[in-house]
Amino acid sequence: QVQLVESGGGLVQAGGSLRLSCVASGSIYGFNVMGWYRRAPGSGREMLATVTSTGTTNDADSVKDRFTISRDNDKKTTYLQMNSLKPDATAVYYCAADSALIRLREAVPTYWGQGTQVTVSS
Repeated sequence: QVQLVESGGGLVQAGGSLRLSCVASGSIYGFNVMGWYRRAPGSGREMLATVTSTGTTNDADSVKDRFTISRDNDKKTTYLQMNSLKPDATAVYYCAADSALIRLREAVPTYWGQGTQVTVSS
């Protein structure tokens, strides 16, 4: 079992930045790959970025060059640095984990965090 706890969400003005954190606990094998998703009001869940335990990252085109995923294996923490935020980034942001990258890419990871709200004002 893996538990994920996100933090760092909040209210920010357009053009601002936020850094989300996700602390994992439990079976290390279970969070070999970690990722961030978001769900905006009235929309489906969107995958933003993934990172493997060796640091290989993959970013969605919609956030490339503005959002950066990283992880600190010693702290069992994954981060999402979000810059140049726009009002359409308003959403609940979720951390996710799985042993297999394919499940994150297909948006069916085994483990999900509870989500953290990000609101970008214009």
